[in-house]
Amino acid sequence: MDKDRQLQERVFINDIDSFSSKCIAKCLAKHSLECDGSAEKECRTLKLNDSGSRSYRVVGTISDGSEDDRPYVLEAYIRPSREKILQKLMECDVIVYNITQHPEQVDEARWAVTALHDKINDFGQPKKFILISTVMTWACSEPINSDDLELPFTDDDFRRRKAHPNFEKHLELEKMVTKVGKMTITSALGFGKIQRKTFEEAFLQQDLSIMDIDLLHVNLCMEGVHLKELFTIHWLCEFGLVENIELVVEEYRQIRGLLPIRACVLGPPAVGKSTVSRQICDYYKLHHVRLNETISETISHLEYMMRHTFSDPENDDSATATEAQELLSIINDNMEQNGVISLPLGYLDDQMLVKVMMDKLISNPCKNQGFVLDGFPKTYEQAKELFHVDEHESDERTPISLSNKKIMPEFVFILDASDSLLKDRVMNLPEKLVQEHKYEQEHFLQILAKYREKNMEEESVVNYLEELDINPLLIEITSISIPDNQLLMHTICERVGKPRNYAQNNEKIQKEGMMLIETTVKAEREQKELEEARQRSAHWEMWTKTLEEKRQWEVQQLEVLSVQMKTYLTEHIITTLSLGLIACGSAWPEDPIDFMAEYLIKNNP
Repeated sequence: MDKDRQLQERVFINDIDSFSSKCIAKCLAKHSLECDGSAEKECRTLKLNDSGSRSYRVVGTISDGSEDDRPYVLEAYIRPSREKILQKLMECDVIVYNITQHPEQVDEARWAVTALHDKINDFGQPKKFILISTVMTWACSEPINSDDLELPFTDDDFRRRKAHPNFEKHLELEKMVTKVGKMTITSALGFGKIQRKTFEEAFLQQDLSIMDIDLLHVNLCMEGVHLKELFTIHWLCEFGLVENIELVVEEYRQIRGLLPIRACVLGPPAVGKSTVSRQICDYYKLHHVRLNETISETISHLEYMMRHTFSDPENDDSATATEAQELLSIINDNMEQNGVISLPLGYLDDQMLVKVMMDKLISNPCKNQGFVLDGFPKTYEQAKELFHVDEHESDERTPISLSNKKIMPEFVFILDASDSLLKDRVMNLPEKLVQEHKYEQEHFLQILAKYREKNMEEESVVNYLEELDINPLLIEITSISIPDNQLLMHTICERVGKPRNYAQNNEKIQKEGMMLIETTVKAEREQKELEEARQRSAHWEMWTKTLEEKRQWEVQQLEVLSVQMKTYLTEHIITTLSLGLIACGSAWPEDPIDFMAEYLIKNNP
C-alpha cells in the first residue's frame, strides 16, 4: 500500500471563510506537503521517511466567493445544499464543525451528525467527527472553591457544566455528539444505530404495557448490601450491564424469539442468485453476504487500521495494527500469486477465503440479525472448512455438534436452470454486467461447465450439507419473468416461515407478507387467465381452420358432381330441348307446354 495515501486524510471544515475556521484550515495546511513537477519524487521520499506526520487535504463550505485565493483549501463550496454537503461529508475522513460563530451553525451541525449516523452502514471506514463549541456552555457552572480560593475548571468537571440560557442548544449538541458511538446495547446487537422515541410514542406502542413503560422510566442506582451480608447469592450479572452485555443479549434474543435467520443461496452462474438473495434480505431484514464485497470490505478495514494506527503516535494499539498489516500482506501476496491485480476479487486460496468469510459471518450484525450467503461456498472443501470445527471443542460426536452452529445455515436454496436458459439470460444482460461478472461467451461456458462438473462429483457442497442434516430446497428456474420470480419468493417464504424481527415491526412485516402473498396469488391468477385465453385462442383457430377445410372439400365435391351433370344434360337433353324451344317460338301455339311435350315425344333421340 502506498504510504502517500496512507498518511493523507481528507478533512471537512464548515464556514472556512469565518475567522476561527480559517485559522484551523491554515494550521492543518501547514502539515501538508505540496508536490509538483520535479519536486514530486523528493516530496514522496520525505513522506516515506517521516512516518509520524500526516498530510491533510482540507475542503469545506464558504458563504462568500469573493476571496478566490485560498491556497490552504483544496475545495471550497459556496452555500451548497444539504444534499451536496452530505455527499462531501461521506467523502471525508475527518469532519470538523465549528459552532462558535453563528446560531445557524448549531442546526446545521445537528443535522450533519444525524445524517452521518443514518449513513453509518455505508461508511467504507470509520470517520472522526470533531465539534468545536463555545465556552458559553460553562458560563453558569457553579465555581469550585477551596480554602477561599476559586479553582479553575478542568476536563474532569465537564459533566457538571451549566450553559448560559442562550447557549442551551450548544450544550445539547455537545451531549449528542458525545453519546453517538457509545451505544453499548445497540453496538452488541448490530451497527449501533438507534431510533429515538418520545414518551407519547412509547405509550402508543401496542407491545408495551403501562407497567413496561413505568419500568423504562425508572433510573435508580442501588446496591444490595444486606443481601450480600446475609445470603450467599450467585450473581448472574454482578458487575453490571456493560460487562455482561453478551449474556444479556443472548437472553434477550431467546426470550423475545429474535433468532437470526441464516440462509444460503447456491446455483450455477447467471441463474439469479444475487437477485433472490437481495429479495430475501429485504423481506427478512438480513445481511447480504457476497464474496467479492466481503473481500473488498476486509481490505478496506485493514488499510484503515494501518493508516490510523501507525500514523497516530498516541495510539497504543500497535499489536492489532501489526496483525492487520501481516494479514493484508498475505492477502496481497495471495492475489498476486493467483494473477489478480484489481477488482473483481475472489481469486484467493481456499484457506484465506474461508477466513475472510468466517470473520464476516461471526460479526455482530450477521450473528444477531442473520444473513444470506450468496454463492458461497463453492466446493466441498470450502464448506467443510467454513462450517466445521475441531472435534475436541465438543463432547458430542454427531456431525451437527462438530459444525460451527453460529454460522451454519438453517436454510439452503439451490437454484438451477437449463443451460439454454442461462445462455439466453446472459445474452440479454447489459454489457456492463457482462464485463463485471466476466460472462463473455467463451468464459461463461467454461465456468458453467466447471460448475456442472463439480456438482457431479461425490463430494460436493450439497453432499456436505446433507451430511449435516440440512436438506436443501431445489428450485427450478424456468423463466426470468416477474410472475415466476414472485412464485419463487412465495416458495422460499413458505419454507423459511415468519420473520423473526422485533415485535413492534411484526404488524408491518405481516402486512408486507400479506401483500407479497396477494401479489403472488394475483400473479398466479393472471398467469392462469392468460394460459386459458391462449388455449381458447388456439382452439378457436383450430376449429376455424377445420371448418374452412370442410367447406373447401364440399365445394370441390359439388364441382365434381356439376361436371358430370353438365355432360349428361348436354348429351341427352339440352340439344333436343333447345330445338323444341326454337320450334315453339316459331309456332306460337296456344298451349306451349303441350306443344313441347308432343315435340319431345316425337323427336326423342
